[in-house]
Amino acid sequence: MKMYTSNPFTETHPKPLNRSVSIIGVGCTPFRETIEDPELAGVTEGELYGYAALKAMEDAGVSPKDVQFYFHGQASPLNGSNYLTPNMQVAEWFGMRGKASLHHSEACCTGYMAIDIAAQAIASGKYDIVLTGCVEFGDGVAIQGKPSCIRRKFSFEDFNRSLDWLYNNEYTRYLYGDVIQDASAVWYQNKVGMTDDQIDKALCKLAIDARHNSHNNPLAIDRVLYEDLAKEAGYDDVMEYMQSNRNPKTGGIQRVSGLEHKCDGAAAAILCATDLVEKYTNKKPIRILGVGNSTFEASNPFYEVNATIEATRQVYEQTGLSGKDIDLLYANDFIITSQLVAADISGYIPENEAWKYVLDGRTTFDGDKPINPNGGRTAFGHAHAASGLADFYDAVKQIRGEAGDHQVKKEVKKVFLRGYGGAQNICNVIIGVDD
Repeated sequence: MKMYTSNPFTETHPKPLNRSVSIIGVGCTPFRETIEDPELAGVTEGELYGYAALKAMEDAGVSPKDVQFYFHGQASPLNGSNYLTPNMQVAEWFGMRGKASLHHSEACCTGYMAIDIAAQAIASGKYDIVLTGCVEFGDGVAIQGKPSCIRRKFSFEDFNRSLDWLYNNEYTRYLYGDVIQDASAVWYQNKVGMTDDQIDKALCKLAIDARHNSHNNPLAIDRVLYEDLAKEAGYDDVMEYMQSNRNPKTGGIQRVSGLEHKCDGAAAAILCATDLVEKYTNKKPIRILGVGNSTFEASNPFYEVNATIEATRQVYEQTGLSGKDIDLLYANDFIITSQLVAADISGYIPENEAWKYVLDGRTTFDGDKPINPNGGRTAFGHAHAASGLADFYDAVKQIRGEAGDHQVKKEVKKVFLRGYGGAQNICNVIIGVDD
């Protein structure tokens, strides 16, 4: 398999962690539009974060007094919560009064960086066990002067305003539509040599498969199959429905079905020094095997592609692994093309073949090369910062064989998680159990 290389000016060579670190507990809320959910209307980020944090502690077999430090991730706390110091506002909800904490924000890559920085805190020797969690109201906006439990819907105008916080437009044209929505699809299409119809069908099939994966996942926000939606609309062929004006294009290539479903949610994990795992749990430790990072500001052409190449090189260099060693792939796919990009660059699927695997049905949770068995951003939902940690939640459940009706049909020992945040970060993490 061809191994991608980076430009020398972007290369770094991070070393493996000095101390082995493992995930011993995970927790996740359902991902929902809480404003419109009668059971969740009025919920605060403290309640969401606290629910995920307590579930992670319960899963790990620890109590709040065992946790020495906690990390708090939120992509847009001022917009979503009216807080400049959101980590301090949630501590009472899960027994952390007086515990030290840190807030961080890396756009949609926040949940992946949450694992990275927590692992570093333990590997440094300063702490033995920490909590890392993320929360986001991706569907609601805080109202100035009102308690955070009173929100309004996140409008398209709000969304456009938030883009100005992500992209530097001082000296470049406004690039959102080109760079985010279609650029990676154009890169992949041209690299592989696909026709317009082939790339369209591949992306539509990815969206169909995302619902197939989320259909039996109780935490997912979208669980209705596209086959059923097609029948309701009078279509016998689901692909005909997906390529119709019922699923319009938002740019030159992408369709509505391939875009994130913004929602609210939280997820958390307990990390511990591997040599201390038996003190807290009898479950097999799931180790952080390696982390690769890269950042490109959005004026760089194909920045998702180039950053993924660099971060992938780093994580494989650290671990000595390659794509053939990976049993399961997660890709932050708020634009669904990211699944093809991540599968191709990571070597999880042979170069230029990922789109064929998709059309053949091989990348669903019950296929031989599963990707995003939880449903990904288009079906599980996208609660910005929380989404990455929700992937880790699902990955841990898959390794343990605890994923229920969307459990993959193969033994999972090593998982590659490709994190991606708008105009900011790529964070690639490999977790796993020993052979």
